[in-house]
Amino acid sequence: MSAVDDLAFFQRVAQAGSLTGASRELGLSLSAVSKRLQQLEARLGVSLAARTTRRLALTAEGERYLKRGAMILDDLGDLENSLRDQSAALSGRLRINATFGFGRRHVAPLISRFAALHPQMELLLELTSFPVGLDEQGFDINIRVGEPPASRWIARRLLANRRMLCAAPGYLAQSPKLERLEDLARHRCLIVRENDSDYSLWRFEATDETRTPRAIRVQGRLASNDAEAMTRMALDGHGVLLRSWWDVHEHLASGELVSVLPQWQGIRADFHLLYSERARESARIRQFVDFMTAEMAGRVPPLS
Repeated sequence: MSAVDDLAFFQRVAQAGSLTGASRELGLSLSAVSKRLQQLEARLGVSLAARTTRRLALTAEGERYLKRGAMILDDLGDLENSLRDQSAALSGRLRINATFGFGRRHVAPLISRFAALHPQMELLLELTSFPVGLDEQGFDINIRVGEPPASRWIARRLLANRRMLCAAPGYLAQSPKLERLEDLARHRCLIVRENDSDYSLWRFEATDETRTPRAIRVQGRLASNDAEAMTRMALDGHGVLLRSWWDVHEHLASGELVSVLPQWQGIRADFHLLYSERARESARIRQFVDFMTAEMAGRVPPLS
């Protein structure tokens, strides 16, 4: 086996998370996977992982071999792609991270279409409750909401987005008037417990030229760490929801939900697609980024 084969083998083992998982993914027996890993460690003269059949814990050397190995394999794939004709098929692997709600609704369908266009590529989408650290887990693409970090990562805006107040017409018909932000204190608010933010403190900007910022403390008897669950609660008439445009625009268009307090809007929560500076010349990443930004524009109506 070549050094490149060993790099690719260890990538698959580490990503599987266990010898048993690697055995299933590689189509090899458990003993064959274990023996090859032992041979690799013997060749390198270091231990790469502490393992049982159910769990793999990388050593510091294993983490280094995994991270640098992924970079070498990516560079090799990019080199081969650059040597082919421009019309040649893309190949290689892309690992993408996004959060569950947006990832399921919008990222996964576009990855499906991209995969159909590039059948020689391997695409791994990992959805997480919270965004992973930009330098963790070796992702090529990170899809994030909010301001992009000022770092060596390149950011392309994927979708313009804001949070907005909305409620079901039936709820509003039987509730106190809602004319000022202060009136929210008299309303049942549906609280989404996301990330580590102060989730009961809702932040707004005035829609006039002043863009005056405001923050209001709200309360309600219904809360969840799942935003889709709270959207369902709003549709069922349980209260006022502060939710992203991408998630509720269809319900607003149908009249199932209506916008309230239009003179105030939630702070911007744009989605950005991030990739590392060193991947700027990667044909795989460049074409994936161009595809995602072009196709996403047609999935969600622009903010008014």
